[in-house]
This record gives sequence, C-alpha cells and structure tokens, in this order.
Amino acid sequence: MNIQEFMSAYTNHPVLFIGTGMSLRYLKNSYTWDGLLSKIAIDLFGDDREYLNIKSRNSENGSFKYEAIAEELQRKFDEILEQNPDGKFKEINDEFFESMRSGRPLSRFKIYISKLLANLEYKEHANIELEELKKARKNVGSIITTNYDKLAQDIFEFNPLIGNDILLSNPYGSIYKIHGCIDNPSKIIITQTDYKKFKEKYELIRAQLLSLFIHNPIIFFGYNVGDENIKEILKTIFTYVEPNSNTAKRIRSNFLLVEYEADSNNQDIVEHDIDITGFSTIRINKIKTDNFSQIYKALASLTLPISAMDIRKLQSVVKEIYTGGNIKVNFTEDMDSLDNSDKVVAIGSTKTIKYEFQTTSEMMSNYFKIIEEEDSQILGLLNKQKITSTQYFPIYGFSKICTEIIEENRLKTQQKSKLDHLISEMKDACKNYHSSISNIINDENISATYKNGAIAWGIWHNQLPKDEVIDYLKNFENKKGTEYKKLLCMFDYKQYADAI
Repeated sequence: MNIQEFMSAYTNHPVLFIGTGMSLRYLKNSYTWDGLLSKIAIDLFGDDREYLNIKSRNSENGSFKYEAIAEELQRKFDEILEQNPDGKFKEINDEFFESMRSGRPLSRFKIYISKLLANLEYKEHANIELEELKKARKNVGSIITTNYDKLAQDIFEFNPLIGNDILLSNPYGSIYKIHGCIDNPSKIIITQTDYKKFKEKYELIRAQLLSLFIHNPIIFFGYNVGDENIKEILKTIFTYVEPNSNTAKRIRSNFLLVEYEADSNNQDIVEHDIDITGFSTIRINKIKTDNFSQIYKALASLTLPISAMDIRKLQSVVKEIYTGGNIKVNFTEDMDSLDNSDKVVAIGSTKTIKYEFQTTSEMMSNYFKIIEEEDSQILGLLNKQKITSTQYFPIYGFSKICTEIIEENRLKTQQKSKLDHLISEMKDACKNYHSSISNIINDENISATYKNGAIAWGIWHNQLPKDEVIDYLKNFENKKGTEYKKLLCMFDYKQYADAI
C-alpha cells in the first residue's frame, strides 16, 4: 500500500511524534545525543580526550549510557565554570547568577545547552519540504517530541507544554515537550538523575499520552525502528491494552514509523515486527524513504470534517461549561441574528444545523497561515459573504488556492483598481528608494504618519525583500485596521498577480 492510500483511511487527526532525526534533517545546529555531549566537552576541555575518558567510564556491554555520561559531564562543566566566573563561559555564568538572584536554581550545563540550540539555522534544502509540511498543519491534532529545540513550535505554531503542564491539558493544537525545552533549561531531561525523576512522575503523563495513542493515528518522524522511545511507547500501550483485542488491532493499524533511507524515493508502506522484552512480537507499519515531501502531501490532502483548531475551541467551550463559566442559552431560527459572541455551540440535528464561518477580516488576519496550509475549505466560505466595493481584499493569493470563488474576477478588478488609485494618490513624502523596511523605519525624513505609505511604495516598486515584507505583515500590530489591509493587498497583488 502506498502512503497516499494509507493516510486516506484516516478519520481522525493524526498525532506526530518527532525525534532528533527531524532536527538533524532540517537544521545545521542540531546534534545526536552523543554529538551534543561531545560538542559541550570539546568546548569545555579544548579537545575530545576527556569526553572519551568519560564515555569509557560509562559503558556497558559495548553500549554507552548517555544519561550517565551527561551526569558526569554536567558535574565537571558546572564545577569548572564556578571556578572561572569571568572566563570563556562568562555569559553562561552571568545568566546563572541572574537566575540565582531571582531564586531560580539552574544548571550552567543546561543553560549552555539552551544557548547551543537557541537559533534555528535551517539547511539550504529545508524550505521546500517544510513548505509541504506547513500545508499539513491544519490536519495535525498535536505534536509529541523528545527534542529540546523549537523546530516544532516554529513549523506548527502550536502551544508548547512542558512537564506538569502536560497533565490534564487540551492536546489539540499542543506540542508535548516530554523531555523539556530550551525556553526553560531547568526542565531539560538529559542526565541520569533527570531521567530517574522523570520516570517517577511519568505515570500521569503516560495516561495522558495513552489516550492520544488509542484514539488518534500516530506518525513517528526522526526515529529508527530500534529506538528506545518507540519501544517504550509500545510497552505503555500494550501493558494496558490486550494484544489480541480489536482495540490493539486498531492501534497497530494507526501506527506509522517513517524511517530515513538515504536517496530512497520509496512511497510504499510495509509491516514490521518489533521484539520487546516481556511482550509478544508487535507488528507496526513502516516506510523507509528519503522522500518526506510525499508523506507531507498525503497528510495535507486529508479531508476531515472539522479542523484540529476547531476541536480545540470546542473543548475549551465544554470546559467552560463544566467549570460554570459565563454561559447563555439562546433559541433561534436564524444563526445570523446571534450577537458576535466569542464562542457558540449549536445543539441539534445535523439536518437542521450546519454553519461554518470565518469573516473576511479574520481571513486577512490569517492570510499567511491560509496560504501556507493551502486551506481551500476556509476560502470556500467566501461564497457565503459579500465583499463590498469599498473593501480591500487580497483575492489573488486566495484564488490561487481555491478555484471555486464565484466573484473572483470582480474582486481581482476591484483590488487592482484600488491599488492603482492608492499609488496614484500617494503623497510625495511616501516616495522613496529604500531597499529595506528597517531603512524606511529609521529614516527621520519620513514621518510616522507616512511610514506605512512608504512601505507600500517600496512593495509596489519591488524595492523590498519578500521575506522582510512577510515578517513585517505577520507582526503587524493591528490586523483589523486599514493600513494592514492596504499593505497586505499590495503584497498579495505583487506576489500572485503574475502567477495566475
């Protein structure tokens, strides 16, 4: 069975379990466990000899105990930095002392790990595959990762949960960082002591994860078939689920391990048996490939009845009901007559209730997310709305994704006409030759009133780098205002008018 056929059988939002291999695939500054510890040791001692000594003291039956290696290296690292507060690692010591003054004990070793992984330095080829993965975001329920870095946050824009925050949390739209995150070095799990404490508290987290594993498809990225994380998960499940039950069969059919194989274009899934001590052989689905784009495309092409984000919103409403929040009950025959409340739950027959809505203003605020995810379902809602002749609306990019927008031609003519008028009426104070937004912002000859006009001029005349414009628009403070809408329509036209 190929990957497209396999995923087309999904009826629920898959959970992605992401390991080190994903960071190694896309980031320049990523390390294996051994590589990370080796890097720290070489930075500390000047070469690898002391690290090799530490490794030799922490090996057993030909295997290295990396949590014990990390324990010893942490002790040496912290001791050496304590004795040299103004030396090579002064920045780390300064952060340590600042944290201690605030009553927050921290390991210098873990502070250094957080610094090594702080910046996401993407490899040159990464963008092509990651664009496909971003299109799949809308169909992903949640993320579980053992990685410390923020790759998953950057790609998915989900809410990260660490440690006890995982307990009783809403999984939809969340990233479970079960081994910690660089944002909070104290929660990083890497040493023998860390793992011991983690296992003592793991039972409650295990119960939370077990619910996800039973009810959702699970796709593993960045692990190999012999990885202990995979085996631990299977142990967790089949400790509580009878191996020969229908539930076990459903779980197995929902499991997919994506294993890296250099230069392979394979798209076929095979069954693979895993031997786990104390359990009978467990069979899972596996694909070995170097063509991750096809997997992401298959995931993006899923058509599910409701988005993961909408499920999260619904669960938050239900939680508010449970906790006695501000609830009103309305009886209505016309949904449009309701006030524009934050949240609405409709109860009734599927024959009488089917109402989906996202305003044009919300679509513009979510413009880049909709474009990245190629969310044609959301854009189909445009046919239920009226966009007046006075409105700015970025139809060019949206029509590239959704070809069923009834008023596409009228809206394109309207957008182009409004932009032509905007440029023709542009004040001289806005006209400039700057090649970056920062130069416009810092130009004292352009008053604050005309800054966005000057940026619009730069976009229209192809003076400004695309990535810089995107970043400016994504971080625009008031996305409901006219200034944002003008700039967005300007960017949209220049980016997509010639592509259609």
